[in-house]
Order: sequence, then C-alpha cells, then structure tokens
Amino acid sequence: MSQPDQPISAPLPQAGPANPGPPPPPGHPGPPPYGYYPVAVRPPTNGLAIASLAVSCGAIALCGVLAFIGSILGHVARKQIRETGEQGDGLALAGIIVGYSVTGLYVLFIAAYVGFVVIVVASGPN
Repeated sequence: MSQPDQPISAPLPQAGPANPGPPPPPGHPGPPPYGYYPVAVRPPTNGLAIASLAVSCGAIALCGVLAFIGSILGHVARKQIRETGEQGDGLALAGIIVGYSVTGLYVLFIAAYVGFVVIVVASGPN
C-alpha cells in the first residue's frame, strides 16, 4: 500500500518486440485475428423440395387437387439434389410421400362416391 504523502509514479513504458520479423508476402492476408473462426457455409436448400412439400400439404386443404403435382416436384427435386449436392432431400421425400398419399385417398374417395351414386341410382324408386 502506498502512503498518501508519497507521489504515485507513472507506469513504465512497455518495450515493443525487438524483431517483428519479415512482413507477409504480397497478396497474403495473414493469419486471422484472435478469436476469429471461419464459418462453415452450408449448401442451400433446393427450392423445388420446399415447393414439393408445400404443394403436397396444401393439397390436403384443396381436397387433393394438387397432390400429384407435389409428388412430381419431389421427384424432380431429388434428381436436382443428387446432381448439385444441395440440401432438402428429406423435404422432397416428404413431399413425394404426402403427395402420393393424398392422391391415393382422393382417388379412393372419388371411387367410393361414384359407387354410392351408382347404388342409389340403381336402387331407384322401384
């Protein structure tokens, strides 16, 4: 502890490096600053894969009208993903599955409806 009657001395100047070394070669950016970590860039998600799932799920609300288009978009998206290395294979596969499922349910519903109409008309007022 310092006494109140003693003057406070200024800090000593710090000496720089004796030999900083040669400068980096021209065009070389040098090392990254302390604490900097390069960010890994992910490949983008295929737009058709997103559209496939969106159209297939939207077809549920539209009574299956667009479900087959969603499954076709899914097949095209999976082909593009294999060729380009983009992400979204799971989305495309989900779009294919949902699209075919909704299409199948829609076809079964139409077949049941037609069968019901045929039975009602055949039984008639006789």
